[in-house]
Amino acid sequence: MTGAYALQTVDTELTADAVEWCPLRGLRHLLACGTYQLRRADEPADPQSKEVEEPQIRLGRLFLYSFNENKSTHPLVEVQRKDTSAILDMKWCHIPVAGHALLGLADASGSIQLLRLAESELLKWKPEEFSHCLSQEKSGHMLEPLSSLALEQHCLALSLDWSTGKTGRLLHGFAVSRTRDQPLKIISSDSIGQLHLLMVNETGSRLQKVASWQAHQFEAWIAAFNYWHTEIVYSGGDDGLLRGWDTRAPGRFLFTSMRHSMGVCSIQSSPHREHVLATGSYDEHILLWDTRNMKQPLADTPVQGGVWRIKWHPFHHHLLLAACMHSGFKILNCQKAMEEKQEATVLASHTLPNSLVYGADWSWLLFHSLQLAPSRPCPSNLGTKTADLKGASELPGPSCECMEDNDGEGYGVKPLTEDSRENGTWLQATATTMRDCGQSPEEANSAFSLLATCSFYDHALHLWEWEGN
Repeated sequence: MTGAYALQTVDTELTADAVEWCPLRGLRHLLACGTYQLRRADEPADPQSKEVEEPQIRLGRLFLYSFNENKSTHPLVEVQRKDTSAILDMKWCHIPVAGHALLGLADASGSIQLLRLAESELLKWKPEEFSHCLSQEKSGHMLEPLSSLALEQHCLALSLDWSTGKTGRLLHGFAVSRTRDQPLKIISSDSIGQLHLLMVNETGSRLQKVASWQAHQFEAWIAAFNYWHTEIVYSGGDDGLLRGWDTRAPGRFLFTSMRHSMGVCSIQSSPHREHVLATGSYDEHILLWDTRNMKQPLADTPVQGGVWRIKWHPFHHHLLLAACMHSGFKILNCQKAMEEKQEATVLASHTLPNSLVYGADWSWLLFHSLQLAPSRPCPSNLGTKTADLKGASELPGPSCECMEDNDGEGYGVKPLTEDSRENGTWLQATATTMRDCGQSPEEANSAFSLLATCSFYDHALHLWEWEGN
């Protein structure tokens, strides 16, 4: 089992449950982190009172960070913070829309929000909307509100997914693009068991609800597209059911699987292999499926923790990252699971004491011909409290990024400082500039991955490096 090494820990002040690296070329240094905090009443409600108790307030904050390779001990620099309703999920659109990157949020007000990444100069016209901005001069980009749609009254929006997931992959070294006849869609789920299909116009300025239907008896924790056939979506609920749907006939499920023994809370279609689907559950198992036969999974891998999020690696088709709540995060090699129907191999596993890992994501930053310096191991004591999100919430085109030397040949990671090499906090190499390169990942020969996780109740965002083979 190979090791992952902690590079930085950031205090997010509120409990963090969602983290997403931007997948768009030229913007992959940007990382968004969402938080969820339940503010309890100062005094308990009077049991003799007949008055209706006011609902508890769910607070949230959206953070935008910039990864800065020139900072040795703190490579993540905060460039923006924005108070909002509590964030349950968020995803970047995999393609630019009207020339901008879009970030979608699912929040506790029951809404899907779209935010646009804009040049920081545009914010001079609306400074009051960004009163919490920090260090914007260090990024050049800021998120600004674009549109919002309320899914339903008296519910929480729990998840969302874009229909563009496959467009982020590489085919023969070139990014796969969405064709003009493919509509830009979002699928979302809510706390009363419904799914909502939304359409996004070509400017991203308007969200339109196409269909809504009852999918689960209890909370619909997760909804996700089949990236290869985007009329097909999948959902997982607290009723323990995994279901498939054809959005051309909403409300009529294609299949129902009871293979998970507890609530299904994570689903992701592989952007690399057409018929591969991964699912995770409170039952602490990750299942891999061939979508042509959903009666029995290809492989069943226990991970010793509820699986809140799973993410396929953006370039390496066999790697799967899982946020496993009290069991920390794990990196799985699914090669034999997909080809030989064997249990996936756990390549890396890190448990953070007194912490629940709810968010995890791979960075799209890949580097060429790495030479690793010694790195400090995972901290032994991160976090202060434990809790369960279910209880706390009262619910259960891009190509690789590489380095380039003066001759134009990408070959290594830019060193941060001499101190960083001596302290073992980063990588040792001799490149001079970073750029987007058009090579395929195989040509880049990268053995190094950057990833981020965030955890509940210790309000921490963690930056990691992982060396794989």
